Amino acid sequence: MFSRLPSLVSTLCFLSPLFPNPVAAVWPAPQKITKGDAVLYLNQNIEVTYNGAFVCWSSSSIPSSESQPHVYPDNFSTVSEEEILTENLAYQQIPYTYGYTPSGFNSKEIVQAGVSRALTGIFNSKFVPWILHKPGSKYEPDLSKQEWLKTLKIIQTAEDDPSAFKPLAGEVDESYNLTLSETGEVKLTAVSSIGVLRGLETFTQLFYQHSTGTFWYTPYAPVSIQDSPKFPHRGILLDTARHFFPVDDILRTIDAMSWSKLNRLHVHVTDSQSWPLVIPSMPELSEKGAHHPSETYSPEDIEKIQKYGAYRGVQVYFEIDMPGHIGSVSLSHPELIVAYNEQPYHWWCAQPPCGAFKLNNTAVDDFLQKLFDDLFPRIEPYAAYFHTGGDELNKNDSMLDEGIRSNSSEVLQPLLQKFIDAQHKRVREAGLTPVVWEEIPLEWNVTLGEEVVVQAWLGGQTVKNLVGRGHRVIDSNYNFWYLDCGRGQWITWENGLPFKTGYPFNDWCGPTKSWGLIYSHDPTANLTKEEAKLVLGGEVAVWSETIDPMNLDSIVWPRASVAGEVLWSGRIDDNTGRNRSQIEAFPRLTEFRERLVKRGVRASPISQEFCVQGEPWECEFAM
Repeated sequence: MFSRLPSLVSTLCFLSPLFPNPVAAVWPAPQKITKGDAVLYLNQNIEVTYNGAFVCWSSSSIPSSESQPHVYPDNFSTVSEEEILTENLAYQQIPYTYGYTPSGFNSKEIVQAGVSRALTGIFNSKFVPWILHKPGSKYEPDLSKQEWLKTLKIIQTAEDDPSAFKPLAGEVDESYNLTLSETGEVKLTAVSSIGVLRGLETFTQLFYQHSTGTFWYTPYAPVSIQDSPKFPHRGILLDTARHFFPVDDILRTIDAMSWSKLNRLHVHVTDSQSWPLVIPSMPELSEKGAHHPSETYSPEDIEKIQKYGAYRGVQVYFEIDMPGHIGSVSLSHPELIVAYNEQPYHWWCAQPPCGAFKLNNTAVDDFLQKLFDDLFPRIEPYAAYFHTGGDELNKNDSMLDEGIRSNSSEVLQPLLQKFIDAQHKRVREAGLTPVVWEEIPLEWNVTLGEEVVVQAWLGGQTVKNLVGRGHRVIDSNYNFWYLDCGRGQWITWENGLPFKTGYPFNDWCGPTKSWGLIYSHDPTANLTKEEAKLVLGGEVAVWSETIDPMNLDSIVWPRASVAGEVLWSGRIDDNTGRNRSQIEAFPRLTEFRERLVKRGVRASPISQEFCVQGEPWECEFAM
């Protein structure tokens, strides 16, 4: 029988600070939050319980067990706090250590790992918030008056469905309630383990490190938060074909996503530029299609990335774009592809080296059957979606196809309908839900299955048109949410007429999408209430023509977090009925950016230090 450790905390009393209250930087903004101004300190020996079971410190490290099989809990039932206490579960020990990794998809272990990450995020980030205050100001509490947090009690009120770790949009309840009393008791309640993870990330944002280096405190007690997301799909699209990103960069991106309450990583894994995805039954694809043998993702890499995301409430799903954007297959299977690296490229595609599947060739269908038979069983355990692409298909490509020799929409549309039907049937049979780009239904008038999700990117009335047809939509409007835009052309221009044509060499989608522009976008603007229900959420896009591991963090963060707040909190503040203001968001975002940096993400600043240290109005453009 486990014997409870002696209490290491003292009796708490109200402490009224004699210093200014720091910025309350919970990002994204909770739906409801109240806070006080009492100071409480956090000790590394805080007692943490999950459904009554004690989470204790362990001096021995627990080895990672990521290779163990899929495990779902079989002894979890819907519980109330009273039932937990009456069952006397408080004396069951759950070993705890820094860096804990679940052995499988077990609710208790998912939460245990979340606690490990949350406390590590507080104790190891060394976030002393001097940059949030004017030079010379007194912003830290008096260490002679130390009052301590006693307990963190986590209650999960319902059993996790197996789909909780690979949900379709809306299948998992991510809501949570978090309270922190003046007497040092923290209570986090959620329906699902994913909701617990969201609440733990909010918990980390309540704490700072004292400049002495050995004390951590919150100046906000008492705290009460009720929170839930506005949209179930909140994501990032990462293009790994134009530039390759090592696994560690992707894992770091997933970490920052979880801190921002983003929950979908859409990996655009192949394109005409490269095929980095290793397919064991078809090794020639990556052997000939990758930029370099070192720039590939093995099956083990893919599983590691997906499991890493799932443990953090981030579903990683993949896109193989087709029938266009597939030219890299020509390097191993030239008989299947037309227009690969044809010049001048702009006659055949949006960017070199072009390449599309032959739409009237049965060998293409055989190729895709073999590809999906290998790939789908490996990714389906951790994902609910598979993206089949479909954007920017150039009709001229089929002029080079000996089986078609036409660029007529009347000729190509039936062939494309047959192609999409066949691939989506395979996606469904694998237990996945298909996703396509907007051109498939809007430009090509392809009929889609009711469950198919459409990703919109061209702006204007696109979302309105799609939901008007009954489609469920992911919004990635390039005018607001393309993070690669506004950074200049990646192509070159010869002297003379080409130079004059291209000058001043801006890219096609400028200007740069500043945090303020990103924050201004509402995916459901101008929709009726019923139409808005079909918008699942959105994704910011990271197309990688001029992005690689050296600048990934600074381009993505904290701007992706800004879209994260729009998608989690909503563009409109329900408490005021008005759009959320940049003036209110700025201090919270600057603080969150500092937390990203302290946790190892090289996020860009959004303003100068004078503005960060000052009052919001000091850098406001007043009219």
